[in-house]
Amino acid sequence: MRTQVVLFDGFDLLDVIAPFEVLHAGGEAAGSALVVELASAEGPREVLSGTGGVSLRATAALDPGADVLVVPGASGPVDDPQELGLETIPVLLSRTSDTPLPALVGQAMAREGTVVATVCGGSLALAMAGLLVGRRAVTHHLGMDVLEATGALRVRARVVEDGRLISAGGVTSGLALGLHLLERLLDPQVTLDVAELFEHERRGTTWRAPTPAAPAGPGPRA
Repeated sequence: MRTQVVLFDGFDLLDVIAPFEVLHAGGEAAGSALVVELASAEGPREVLSGTGGVSLRATAALDPGADVLVVPGASGPVDDPQELGLETIPVLLSRTSDTPLPALVGQAMAREGTVVATVCGGSLALAMAGLLVGRRAVTHHLGMDVLEATGALRVRARVVEDGRLISAGGVTSGLALGLHLLERLLDPQVTLDVAELFEHERRGTTWRAPTPAAPAGPGPRA
């Protein structure tokens, strides 16, 4: 299986590194059953994060046909009350709508079998592009009202699973998301082994959309 963690200008480092490391460790533990790479909508390039001028290199182009896509949030001030001209998180997230990212992720969401996951403000980036209307999702607690205003259905949980759309809350929830994906894609024992390796105790609520009840069979014959 191939997983891509998506980079865009101003991305949050921990949103990317936490799930990347968890998924990479799980893939290795499962005999390379899962491969993780960094990708951008523009193709291979150096991508500047929103944290301290640190950049990461995307080695691949964002592929809607990947098995899993992970979209992070952005890093920066929430607002700029002193009007210093800083690029705030809302600005960085909304700017992704001017790139090929939403269209490519939209194709992935429409494709049977692809899992699209988000960390923190990643769900807001998709919601601002109109991709989460009527879908259950979570984001950082400071962005929940914005999420709801886009037509998404907000859920207060650490991880929210709405079919093939999986979202995680604040920044550190990237670890929880990575473990949740390992459990879904690979094996519960691999998930336990990776959690122990990282010395991470899972916490918070995982919300899953109810599975539709199977249609009732024919009644008894007289």
